[in-house]
Amino acid sequence: MQLHTVSEASFPWLTTIILLAVVSALVLWLVKPVRAHARPIALGLSLVIAAVYVVALVSEFDVTSAAGIQIAETYSWIPQIGVSLAWGINGMGAVLIAMSVFLVPVVILASWDEVEQDRIAGYLAWILFLEAIIIGLFAARDLFVFYVLFEVMIIPIFFMIGRYGRGANRAKAAMKFLIYSLVGGLIMLVGVIAVYSYGPGGAGGFMIDNLATGLQISDGSQMWIFLSFFIAFAIKAPMWPVHTWLPDATEEAPAGTSTLLVGILDKMGTFGMIAICLPLFPAAASDASGVIMILAVISIIWGAFMAIASKNLMRLVAYTSVSHFGFMVLGIFSGSSIAMAGAILYMVAHGIGTAGLFLAVGFLGNRGKSHLISDYGGWQRVTPIIAAFFMIAGLATISLPGLSGFVPEFMVLMGTYEVNAPAALVAVIGVVLAAIYILLPYQRVFTGPRPETEAPVKDLGGREKTVMGVLVAAMLALGFFPAPALDAINPVAEQSASHIDAGPADASAEGSSK
Repeated sequence: MQLHTVSEASFPWLTTIILLAVVSALVLWLVKPVRAHARPIALGLSLVIAAVYVVALVSEFDVTSAAGIQIAETYSWIPQIGVSLAWGINGMGAVLIAMSVFLVPVVILASWDEVEQDRIAGYLAWILFLEAIIIGLFAARDLFVFYVLFEVMIIPIFFMIGRYGRGANRAKAAMKFLIYSLVGGLIMLVGVIAVYSYGPGGAGGFMIDNLATGLQISDGSQMWIFLSFFIAFAIKAPMWPVHTWLPDATEEAPAGTSTLLVGILDKMGTFGMIAICLPLFPAAASDASGVIMILAVISIIWGAFMAIASKNLMRLVAYTSVSHFGFMVLGIFSGSSIAMAGAILYMVAHGIGTAGLFLAVGFLGNRGKSHLISDYGGWQRVTPIIAAFFMIAGLATISLPGLSGFVPEFMVLMGTYEVNAPAALVAVIGVVLAAIYILLPYQRVFTGPRPETEAPVKDLGGREKTVMGVLVAAMLALGFFPAPALDAINPVAEQSASHIDAGPADASAEGSSK
């Protein structure tokens, strides 16, 4: 019995997109004439990647079959152990890659003056290399390939924080990120080895869809293997209590790096929970769901309180994300298809809204030379456009109706309430606290009398207005017209939620019948 259908691509779209991103990065690194004009070239290349992906979706992706794997490609890599370079996307992968190829050119445009001229080519090359890894992760069908990319992803982020960060503690923050990520990766490696030992073996022995229908694991063994994956994904997500690397990383990193890290890369945690933890270990996921939902609610409340207490705007946005990821995990392990669909849509909405917040704070910091809330006051009179964009992005993250965050958060809470009313009711406290952690900093930073500045301060220029305008348009589009994304997400959500709905007994029975 197959978990889903696989539709082969008529053209190697995903391989082409990944190679295009890798080659683009190499060109920026190695070709000196290109390095002199790195900014427009990198922007143009990122737009080409996005355009090719749109063509692939329009020509090959069938939304009515979004639960199945489409645009699939398979190339033998290490046949001795059954490893293949296998790509393919379902509805969830399709929307997450779409979010990624949308945000990368936005970040490149926003980072125009964020890094010095003599180093900008290297920074932009890391962004494009990271984009290749991102697309590969969201499209990987082979568990071994997913693991390799999950580990390789550490390299560009480590350098983008440690080498290009502006904070005094950037090296320490990069090392903390590295340690947390490596620990999570090593824990996952144990699980990968165990999965292969229990899997069907032979050709395609690491294919996730094969493993999801061919693992013969007792409930006790399934639990510890499940935990090896879940802990790695919880670190990446990030969830309480393994989240502490995130505020340090975002405080020290450039705003563009923080946008990519929190807006896209941290979604690997929640993506992995849905794509790997649930289908491969349904009994363990069902058994652990209650405890995980408690941890998710703690993340919601803890992240909100820490955001309120933050004195640094970058740390504040990081803690808001800890709270938001709590909502995503709550929806994933609730067992409700509505909450699951909300959690997947939440990943996209959070990516866009958080990008708006990080970039607005970055633009403000470039002018005020600080991210400390106490260094500001009355800046609405100095930079009214930054103030307006900060408010709009903040309202999107606290789920104001009509903006991107409202529909997914409502779906998560409604779906969770149907199966676990106490968890949903406690999570609602996070919604109330969200208004405080956005509106209170806005009051402290932007309202009040006009501050005395040493030199005239310019508000956003045309390039920066374009960046924020595009993000606001995306927030509005997702807020008023979520249906296209939900059409692709719902079939995946129904299939994924069924792994929790089945319960431990049903899952065990299914495994023993194969």
